[in-house]
Amino acid sequence: MSIAPEAFDFVATLVRQRSAIQLEKGKEYLVESRLAPLARSAGAPNVDAYVRTLRANTGLHDAVVEALTTNETSWFRDISPFNMLRQHVIPELRNQGKRHLKVWSAACSSGQEPYSIAMTVKDHHADLGLSVTATDLSEEVLSKARLGAYSQLEVNRGLPAPVLVKHFVRKGATFEINPQLRDQITFRKHNLLDQPPVGGPFDIVFIRNVLIYFDVATKREVLSKVRRSLAPGGYLFLGAAETTIGIDDSWERVHEGGASVYRPREGK
Repeated sequence: MSIAPEAFDFVATLVRQRSAIQLEKGKEYLVESRLAPLARSAGAPNVDAYVRTLRANTGLHDAVVEALTTNETSWFRDISPFNMLRQHVIPELRNQGKRHLKVWSAACSSGQEPYSIAMTVKDHHADLGLSVTATDLSEEVLSKARLGAYSQLEVNRGLPAPVLVKHFVRKGATFEINPQLRDQITFRKHNLLDQPPVGGPFDIVFIRNVLIYFDVATKREVLSKVRRSLAPGGYLFLGAAETTIGIDDSWERVHEGGASVYRPREGK
């Protein structure tokens, strides 16, 4: 039995209010599959019954939002942005006189993106200092990210073998990130609808594959907050299917080597 329309509408409204993510019609299977484990843990006979308890028990809402906002991730995801970071963005920031980079990795999930950023800097610009503020709405994935320990299946998703050997230590069935890299990253719970996290102003912001879940007004709001969090001369990385064009004209796109990055227009 699929989730009832009124139950789906309640969950979609809850997630939209708490995270601004839009769960449109057609996502019923996603809601059903993500909430089924929570329903079982709560002793509810099905998801509809579990949703009925949500209406009266706001203490369960955080778990529901976390279950529905945890997204896919992998190492060096869509490799082009990391090539852009290594070959263009960091050299440009060096030309500005930067010797210590401050990076914000938003919606960082279980940590693969911020650790990929740290490995890129370490392997290609080792003389630069680095501080990464990595944020996510889900405390569950942040707890995993802080540990920096991954299974064989997880490291197989995009992590080249030489990088694995160089930056990880095997501990039983898991691979643990080098503590020197882990110490460069601060993981914080953060909602993109709130003010930017402490740790800025940032030279680089990664907020990839997140805006696609927001309506246009929320995209503009998030982009405005990100722009205010950037240091002069800073750069914004978006997902391949995302753009500021037609949404916020205070950004300009820089295209190099098959990848795009964004920076605030002068005077905007």
